[in-house]
Amino acid sequence: MNKRNVVVTGLGTINGIGNNVDEFWSNAKKGVCGLSHITLFDPSLVRVKVVCEVKGFDPLNYMDIKRAKRMERFSQFAVVAANEAIKDSGLDFDKEDRFRVGVCVGSGIGSIEGVANNALMQEKRGPRGIHPLVIPMIIPNMASAHISIAHGLHGKNINVSTACASSNNCLGEALRTIQYGDADIMIAGGAEAEVTPLTLNGFSALSALCESDDPNRASIPFDKERSGFVMGEGAGVVVLEEEEHAKKRGAKIYARLLGYGTTCDAFHMTAPSDDKAYQSRCMRNAIDDAGLKPEDIDYVNAHGTSTKYNDLYETNAIKDCFGEHAAKLKISSTKSMVGHLLGACGGVEMVAVCKTIQEGIIHQTVNYKVPDPELDLDYVVSGPVKQDVRYVISNCFAFGGHNTTIVAGKY
Repeated sequence: MNKRNVVVTGLGTINGIGNNVDEFWSNAKKGVCGLSHITLFDPSLVRVKVVCEVKGFDPLNYMDIKRAKRMERFSQFAVVAANEAIKDSGLDFDKEDRFRVGVCVGSGIGSIEGVANNALMQEKRGPRGIHPLVIPMIIPNMASAHISIAHGLHGKNINVSTACASSNNCLGEALRTIQYGDADIMIAGGAEAEVTPLTLNGFSALSALCESDDPNRASIPFDKERSGFVMGEGAGVVVLEEEEHAKKRGAKIYARLLGYGTTCDAFHMTAPSDDKAYQSRCMRNAIDDAGLKPEDIDYVNAHGTSTKYNDLYETNAIKDCFGEHAAKLKISSTKSMVGHLLGACGGVEMVAVCKTIQEGIIHQTVNYKVPDPELDLDYVVSGPVKQDVRYVISNCFAFGGHNTTIVAGKY
């Protein structure tokens, strides 16, 4: 069966350096670091002090109070980003077959805050303390559900929850859905809101988080002094569309979505395998799926979490996948500016990838100071780079050994 061509026609995001795409991308090009000290709750409740919160967010600026009260924070972020992406795409769903429009927006966790708050209320008040909508509010699929409800979309509606690979899996499954004719339009990406005491203390117990008190030396991917990731929050959503459908309605097109690869380390619950074959094969699968060769790729938006082993193993895998071409690649980590958004990271990073392709500007990896002799590729650390970008891969790797890569290209 011939696969149909898929393009990106709308972008939406809310994250630690921007409450919309224009603000996010302007700050990304400037190398703005969105990390700061905790304000959402009493920081004495946690060991870490630095996070990357969405700033100045009031859901009532985006939706009525009744709808806002029926959503946990991650779903609110998802709806905000999706609304922006849909508006940006110029779609009028009254002119579309709504059974041919689907949603695939993931979340790695859903709402731990909702679980924790209701558990405390149950302790205090017994069964009467439980919010009547607690279950439908906390489950990860509600991000996708609320987007469909808001826009009356009746096509495929799914949620992939694979920890930090969730967004990329959602983008890949949405790509496949359009390629093989099950939809003409898919709203895809991820949302997360886990700057909460329980989540931060849980990741601290795993020794996964950076405990630096300096926002400019906390999320430092590829730096020798990296010591853990920094929790971020927000959402990234894109509109994917079958190419002929987009052309027929005169849509602006940011990029082509070309390939999707995924593998599993099958090694450990939390630690990535030091065998470069699994992540390398994931990238190669995506490149092969796109009908490209490794030397066609110009830029890698890296998973780049700022953890000791992730950055090393991803570098080793890039070298294995690309061979001599690895030294010619530009590589950068969006997480250096927005932290790690878990299940939303791939969605936000896909927005960055599309803007990179559109404008020919590769954002830098900020706050890099101390070179690591084991990490010797071009991580774009001295400022943004202006160059023609034809093809990009975006990596997301996750607890459980989930590896995902998406390939995007110039239209």
